[in-house]
Amino acid sequence: MKTFIQSIVVTFLVVVILLSLPYLLQNREFKIYSDEELREVALGRGMLPVPKTYEELLKVVDNPQNPMSVKKIALGKELYFDSILSRNKDISCVTCHMFKKDDKNVLLDTLLSDNDRTNCVACHLGDQSGTDRLSTAVGHNGRENPFHLNTPTILNSSLAKFLTWDGEVKSVEEEVGISIQASFEMNMTPKDVEQRLKENHNYVTKFNDAFKDELESGEEAVSFKNTQKAIGAYVRTLLTRGDYDRFLEGDNDAINAEAKRGLANFINFGCKGCHTGMSVGGQVIKKFPLKDFISIENLGLNFPFIPTDKSFPFENIGGFFGQENTQNFRVPILRNVTKTSPYFHNGAVAKIREAVDIMAKHQAGLNLTYTQIDEIVAFLKTLEGDIVDYSTDK
Repeated sequence: MKTFIQSIVVTFLVVVILLSLPYLLQNREFKIYSDEELREVALGRGMLPVPKTYEELLKVVDNPQNPMSVKKIALGKELYFDSILSRNKDISCVTCHMFKKDDKNVLLDTLLSDNDRTNCVACHLGDQSGTDRLSTAVGHNGRENPFHLNTPTILNSSLAKFLTWDGEVKSVEEEVGISIQASFEMNMTPKDVEQRLKENHNYVTKFNDAFKDELESGEEAVSFKNTQKAIGAYVRTLLTRGDYDRFLEGDNDAINAEAKRGLANFINFGCKGCHTGMSVGGQVIKKFPLKDFISIENLGLNFPFIPTDKSFPFENIGGFFGQENTQNFRVPILRNVTKTSPYFHNGAVAKIREAVDIMAKHQAGLNLTYTQIDEIVAFLKTLEGDIVDYSTDK
């Protein structure tokens, strides 16, 4: 009996200590930065401002295997918004990657349908999100992604080293080809695409004009490969700039004091270790969640006698486990992240504050205060930006 009581007491003390750790961690002393130091640390991690001019853009995103040109970009833009590339001619690239206020018709059927998907687009059609704001992508004949995967933003995607949730796709051109062919997206074959485009005199003329200097002897300009290249060239121009970029360029008044504290938190808590580069993400593959987090609210994550799925801190709708089922995922791009809800690979989390809290707990092992979360969200809002007009028509 004595031994049993001792075991209970020891277990109780261990639990108390473990539950206290997150609250002790939140009071650790972290470095306080001046504006100049904040800027220097961010720039030191490659978190550079997005280029302002077309010439600067080419230095950052041009692809040697697909040299950008004004005519190729214009052709890619036309194809991006054209439903000719889908089986039923009813969806286009912009169906899942929206960024214009007049795209309301794109998801009209989805908005009117009876479904239980997390749906943020209904209130955010005017946002330049580069995504569909649904918890899972919807494509050909209303089919959902078989793994219930959330659509990553197309904006700033050309800055990333990895484009898909499992990190298998490395270029925007490659992703264009996959999306056109996927049965649950546009459901076309390369032969189908080529046949349709060759029957369109307008496209034949524009393909010949855009690719005349790249064709091998006997090669036709209208091809599936050149369709990928044209759309890819256009997507490479879809970069955004905002207050954060102006701060990086030396304007201390571009972001407010709360956002600066949020950037300091972002640095001190280790977020910048994964969310780095000009795109503030998309550069590495990381395990998620990295750790189980002990909290009073969710003891089930930590104690085996309480039945729970320990894979993720939310329901894993779709059963996707990342790269080769190892729970390794592409670190998401954070530019415009406040406009791309719902969050995580299956769109399971609707609010940005909850997403920040989850990441702090399960990646950094930190239990943030409400104030710290608000500060980080204030910083993330400075990553909002508008698509840059690179004036490629000169």
